[in-house]
Amino acid sequence: MKYIFVSGGVISGIGKGTTAASIAFLLKNQGYKIAPIKFENYLNLDAGTINPIEHGDPFLCEDGTEADMDIGTYEKFLDEDMGKPNFVTMGQIYQEVIDRERRFEYNGEDVEAIPYITDEIIKRINNAGRVKKADIVIIELGGTAGEYQNVFYYEASRIMTLQNPGDVLHIHVSYVPTPPHLGEPKTKPTQLSVRTLNSLGIQPDFVITRSEKYLDQRRRERFALFCNMKPEDIISNPDLPSVYEIPLVLHKQEMEEKILKKLGLKLRKSDLSAWEALVEKIKAKKSKEIEIAIVGKYFGTGDYQLKDSYAALFDAIDHACFSLGVAVKTKWVDAEQVEAKGPEIIGKPNGLIVPIGWGERGSEGMITAASYARENKIPYLGLCYGMQLAVVAFARDVLGWADANTTENDSKTKHPVIHLMPKQKQFMKRRAYGGTMRLGSWDAMVKKGTKTFEIYQKELTSERHRHRYEFNNAYTEDFEKAGMKISARSVVENLAEIIELPKDQHHFYLGTQGHPEYKSRPLNPHPIFLAFIEAASK
Repeated sequence: MKYIFVSGGVISGIGKGTTAASIAFLLKNQGYKIAPIKFENYLNLDAGTINPIEHGDPFLCEDGTEADMDIGTYEKFLDEDMGKPNFVTMGQIYQEVIDRERRFEYNGEDVEAIPYITDEIIKRINNAGRVKKADIVIIELGGTAGEYQNVFYYEASRIMTLQNPGDVLHIHVSYVPTPPHLGEPKTKPTQLSVRTLNSLGIQPDFVITRSEKYLDQRRRERFALFCNMKPEDIISNPDLPSVYEIPLVLHKQEMEEKILKKLGLKLRKSDLSAWEALVEKIKAKKSKEIEIAIVGKYFGTGDYQLKDSYAALFDAIDHACFSLGVAVKTKWVDAEQVEAKGPEIIGKPNGLIVPIGWGERGSEGMITAASYARENKIPYLGLCYGMQLAVVAFARDVLGWADANTTENDSKTKHPVIHLMPKQKQFMKRRAYGGTMRLGSWDAMVKKGTKTFEIYQKELTSERHRHRYEFNNAYTEDFEKAGMKISARSVVENLAEIIELPKDQHHFYLGTQGHPEYKSRPLNPHPIFLAFIEAASK
């Protein structure tokens, strides 16, 4: 196998993930089997217990792995499922080494960071490659060069470069700012970042510069001089209207050709026509613009708002809009503000989504939003918590049960229309929160004659899940008599998977316990989002 390490410099969130995914895409397009793997710095065993405001939307895989958002980027660019071998945290590394020490597998040695931590890192890299039967493993190192948390990842990179001469490359993605008061790109921050790499025993083969505009020849020459590199190995990756343009920008600079030459691999003919057509669709003038309101609770961070908490959702909306040729404007609505000021602040959007969420904070605002969409005939899509709270809204408004609720928020409600799954009760008693939800892909049977069947066009379907609470089957008859239909149920345990209102009550009102947003791809939008955006367009 060949190995490509991708590290970051100067600031976090610079775009290592999309850059690594774009390189993986270009090399896959050359006919090589690619295995991407992301190494995270934190001591959490997975991303499942991290507040989404802290580290973005945990990406949910088919096998139930709760991973970093970059794993979702790999899936979207490669059109392949990722899973446990593709995502590693420092917590996993430490736990494995400590567990092995407790089992006396080090034969009495004093267990130290080097070589045992670095050995475990290298073992995980090779395992990811073996699972995929890969020609090339692309290893994305979390954080930035120089952080104390990730020094062992860089040491593993150095060791592998020494042990596998000619088979390892290091690509450094770094920020080149253009301060407004100066008006020119400044290369010094990246020069210092490369010097940090050098101090770790690593000389990058390529530097990919993230900047507002394309890098000019003068800046390339400065990099070459101070970073001990050739000007042609400095690759420009400027800000672009869409991340899906990045592979094409790198291709124009012969990125894959340069990589393959350094790895001693054969260059083949590229066919980027499908991706080029996608980018043309994205850039094409749209005949219609719609507004989608998202009523959530994870938008705010201090005085700022960010979309990373719902990254997969925004991507899924975009994918459907690309396909349908519709421009979209998203309106971010804080659920707590809906509670304080009323549903009028939602306005009159073309569609309304209540996404994933946990706990009582903001839940009444989300329930109000679900009622508002139903009463005003606004196309509605509820995702997981959004499905559960649509059920609560219907129970209160239509069935007349004013105290109806989910037991997650009110354990004493007389109408627990959403309740804790029986198998989850022991986990909750033991405070065993991490990795214990109903996770990963679950099959469901879709009822014929429903909107859901129109969408899927098949009886057996599958979605990814991440929840502890579910629709209470004891209330099935009450809901269906009042008009709300359970249009899909799980093959295992007969759980309610999708609810909907019939066409004579609402032209599009649907909630799913699963997460279709995690399965959407730019060249293959999820049918639920296609149907929702189509309804919103009308």
